[in-house]
Amino acid sequence: MKANLLDPAVGRYILDHSTPPDPLLDELARETAEATGDAARMQISADQGRFLTMLTQLAAPAVAVEVGTFTGYSSVCIARGLSGGRLHCFDVSEEWTSIARRYWERAGVADRVSLTLGPALETLAAFDEPIDLAFLDADKGNYPGYYELLVERLRPGGLLLADNTLRSGHVADPARSETTTVQIREFNDLVIEDPRVSVVMLPVADGITMIRKNH
Repeated sequence: MKANLLDPAVGRYILDHSTPPDPLLDELARETAEATGDAARMQISADQGRFLTMLTQLAAPAVAVEVGTFTGYSSVCIARGLSGGRLHCFDVSEEWTSIARRYWERAGVADRVSLTLGPALETLAAFDEPIDLAFLDADKGNYPGYYELLVERLRPGGLLLADNTLRSGHVADPARSETTTVQIREFNDLVIEDPRVSVVMLPVADGITMIRKNH
């Protein structure tokens, strides 16, 4: 449970009253922990996964994009919510995304997912399809650059979800000056000041900002 702002008992209650992940996602979470060690904290939580699947089902995107695939948990959740659309994943790690590829196959969604390896600031710049839904969960220092590339390509009414925008609540504490906290704080300010979009920040896990392109 990543909802660090909540009392642990409340976090447990939320998980107990949300549809749980299936055995395949549980296995992926375990393998990620074993294979990546401390880096496993980059994986989204079970409640986030359910949220992504349900939101994808509601939005029914023809073109979905994920920046930061890691070992595939979030991409499986998004791909499962698609109804005829396609998910385009962007990442830099062949090692970690090789795990994702296996789980796409096992989840039966490999035919609706494509993966592009390389620095996303470059690969996204070459992506020319209008985007209906995007999920951003990559290196935080480049969030502003990813954001601009994604918003430029979002259809009017399209949605962009940015993960980790609360940083355990540190963004609201002026005394916290860690590099990543400052980067996310600056990103949050950038988004709320952008007249092209409407924004709601949700206290799901470590914070998800939901961004809708107005026109």
